[in-house]
Amino acid sequence: MRNTVTSTHCPYCALQCGMNLTPAVLSSAVRLASPADGRGVEVSERADFPVNRGALCVKGRTAPAVLSSAVRLASPLVRSAAGTLEPASWEEALDRIADGLGGTRALHGADAVGVFGGGGLTNEKAYTLGKFARVVLGTSQIDYNGRFCMSSAAAAGNLAFGLDRGLPFPLEDIPKTGCVILVGSNPAETMPPALRYFTELKENGGTLIVVDPRRTRTAEQADLHLAPRPGTDLALALGLLHLVVAEGRTDEGYIRERTTGWEDTRAAAMAHWPEYVERITGVSVPQLREAVRLFCAPEHAMVLTARGPEQQAKGTDTVSAWINLALATGRPGRPLSGYGCLTGQGNGQGGREHGQKADQLPGYRKLTDPAARAHVAEVWGVDPDSLPGPGRSAYELLDALGSDIRALLLMGSNPVVSAPRAAHIEERIRSLDFLAVCDVVLSETAALADVVLPVTQWAEETGTTTNLEGRVLLRRRAVTPPPDVRGDLEVLHELAARLGGEGSPEKRFPTDPEEVFEELRRASAGGPADYSGITYRRLAEENGVFWPCPAPEAPAEPAVAEVHPGTPRLFLDRFATEDGRARFVPVSHRAAAEEPDEEYPVLLTTGRVVAQYQSGAQTRRVDELNAAAPGPFVELHPRLARRIGAAEGDPVAVVSRRGRAVAPARITTAIRADTVFMPFHWAGEGRANTLTNPALDPTSRMPEFKACAVRLEAVRP
Repeated sequence: MRNTVTSTHCPYCALQCGMNLTPAVLSSAVRLASPADGRGVEVSERADFPVNRGALCVKGRTAPAVLSSAVRLASPLVRSAAGTLEPASWEEALDRIADGLGGTRALHGADAVGVFGGGGLTNEKAYTLGKFARVVLGTSQIDYNGRFCMSSAAAAGNLAFGLDRGLPFPLEDIPKTGCVILVGSNPAETMPPALRYFTELKENGGTLIVVDPRRTRTAEQADLHLAPRPGTDLALALGLLHLVVAEGRTDEGYIRERTTGWEDTRAAAMAHWPEYVERITGVSVPQLREAVRLFCAPEHAMVLTARGPEQQAKGTDTVSAWINLALATGRPGRPLSGYGCLTGQGNGQGGREHGQKADQLPGYRKLTDPAARAHVAEVWGVDPDSLPGPGRSAYELLDALGSDIRALLLMGSNPVVSAPRAAHIEERIRSLDFLAVCDVVLSETAALADVVLPVTQWAEETGTTTNLEGRVLLRRRAVTPPPDVRGDLEVLHELAARLGGEGSPEKRFPTDPEEVFEELRRASAGGPADYSGITYRRLAEENGVFWPCPAPEAPAEPAVAEVHPGTPRLFLDRFATEDGRARFVPVSHRAAAEEPDEEYPVLLTTGRVVAQYQSGAQTRRVDELNAAAPGPFVELHPRLARRIGAAEGDPVAVVSRRGRAVAPARITTAIRADTVFMPFHWAGEGRANTLTNPALDPTSRMPEFKACAVRLEAVRP
């Protein structure tokens, strides 16, 4: 470990908060971790980073605890003849993986081998994983858990604006606008340092409208809280647009000059009159009218969505409806205004931009575009025709395990806990001929593997991530990993050497992250997500750079080429469509894929709590976080609790058509009486995703995590 202070970024959510890491030997701080050399690491404020300005949530403060040798994996594991995972050498483990993947490919074809990535992988890892799948394995079957994050918002953003970048403006613009409609987001618990932007909005005289079926800690801060039934956000947005039209609040000049498709969209909205929307959503007509008044009154306003409206089988249409509301009132492409999505995972944005998504190549290029294939193939040194076409989306890939897909390489994901219909997905994983997992800890999915490789994590490696603003950041290595731990780039390099045949393919898979990033720059050049003008040096000096950032053209004279500054704010002059205009997308309300009935009369929705993260694979190993959030629970209204005879803390069974979960009751009036909530961080009998519905959005292929029909049963001793 180097005895220096290292400025870096948090490993968790898409804020990618800045922090400083200092070996405890240099400080008097309480030891937070015990890396390989036995010394701890202190986390301290990094006030110079503009996103969090020094603030950290409890997860960020305790992140070094996962560096402990008592927590993290420290050597490769292989499954023995007796069926147990046993320590092994790297050579043995890598050979086993090469045999498992290569043997399956030889017997059943390239598409019998699958690759599943994660939204926490750095840009360098995501890029190399996609390249490895397509160049070395030759498989089309690659996707990642970011498909479960914001794929519906990405699809809707591409339809409307021709480009998907979570936020097309920096977070710093939020406090300066006049009104924000925050749909299906609870930053007070999911990304606490971001809450200050909404607090400052109100301090500056702006208003906050929160749309959520629960009165969350964020909703408590709102000037207006709208609590629709889960799965009805689409109807709500259409009802608000109806009122905008009926009350003459549309921006006709903006619509005429900067958009197309308004007439059909207006006609669709007018079929959703306020009383009809009230019956569907449970949001009263006076509240609908007040929301429109607050949103339309100021010169500047924003609509921000998150997982609530996105994780639905109609998520793309739902986000499109909220974008239509923003467009009709003239918000997108104007200063301090617009539509944006709050990305969840740490590198959920960059993770899909550079090739681990089933239908995309680096630079956010389409895999079906011949010009995109030719460009990337030239960078990779392969024939464009050798690149496979689009494969299955995340859930469809997981559902095909053990049948069409016989072997799987998985990096940085835990679908046994995080996938919808999780018991079924666990079954599919168990049915594989071969499973290899690269991870920091022995997750529930890793525990099922034939080979588990211990790989470096955030503080043990250097690499880039792209936060929710589209700001590309440099995370720096701060500590030395344990001696028998290697990086994912090294793993892919070694597997390429074993699987690639003639031509030394491993030379095309460098292990130095900066060298990989230099190749990524070339591969992304000219694409929608153009990183070609970004370098490690710039990232270190400028505290991040917003994409798109093209490389400067070579000057005709020996003069120095002008460096592109990056693009903090998109669409101010034109949208990224062929004609430069934003596109309205006409949509109409439709029911959730699974509505309540006599057998399953209640709606379940899922989400996160502040002290745990995603599938909990890492955070559930941190004592302080477990003390704050020790296990799952079922949040339900007192009327519902009385109906089933449950008291606070009593075990309650939640049953859907896919399975049964049991957790203690948490009784509160902060949730609708027809709805229950469960956090999804835990495995075992309290696994919320045992219950969730894998019905997929037809465009984004996002599963419907946010609404499914269940019944409740009090569990008697």
